[in-house]
Amino acid sequence: MSIDTDGRKVAVITGASQGIGAGLVEGYRKHGYAVVATSRGIESSQDPDVLTVRGDIADPATAERVVAAAVERFGRVDTLVNNAGVFVAKPFTDFTLADYELTTGVNLGGFFRITQLAVERMLAQGGGGHVVQITTSLVDHADSAVTSVLASLTKGGLQSATKALAIEYAGRGIRSNAVALGIVNTPMHPAEYHPTLAAMHPLGRMGEISDVVEAVLYLERSPFVTGDVLHVDGGQSAGR
Repeated sequence: MSIDTDGRKVAVITGASQGIGAGLVEGYRKHGYAVVATSRGIESSQDPDVLTVRGDIADPATAERVVAAAVERFGRVDTLVNNAGVFVAKPFTDFTLADYELTTGVNLGGFFRITQLAVERMLAQGGGGHVVQITTSLVDHADSAVTSVLASLTKGGLQSATKALAIEYAGRGIRSNAVALGIVNTPMHPAEYHPTLAAMHPLGRMGEISDVVEAVLYLERSPFVTGDVLHVDGGQSAGR
């Protein structure tokens, strides 16, 4: 049975158990949103306004459960942040079919069904909504030091879809934006590699989770911004 949110907005965040996703959950809560957080290994939350749903976002059944849970618990969906993603770096001819299926499954399949369901819900409840994709700056600036064809294939597709969604639903109040990242300081990057990774950015440092959260929340607070790809990459997309 859904609860009365008293006009409070509800954000759904994928890949939410750690790193950027966990930061986004905290950021949206600080701005008064109820949050539905999902990932494969996410634990239950002690916050009654954070509902966690375990599941592989590449499986359409997970998307169905997440959106149904959001509606049952909080009554609505106002924002979807498609944060879940995988990055596999190999020379192009070394990619395996398993690499391809994993990357397309999470990065594209994990976007497709949950975004369909979230947009359907936003349309049904009225009042518009917001969809945000987390992508990579490598889409806009290929780097010979980073072999990233599968990342560019999938995240580049998300950036194009971001613009298409923005135009398709602009007249119905649903905005769509993307945040394209450089290398962000998360637990997936061992400390001994930080100096090398920092040097790959013109600003001379890695991004922080707070940089990403502030960028997403900027877009959330900007009702006249849609179809935008906001680069949070330390200047990488400008050149080096």
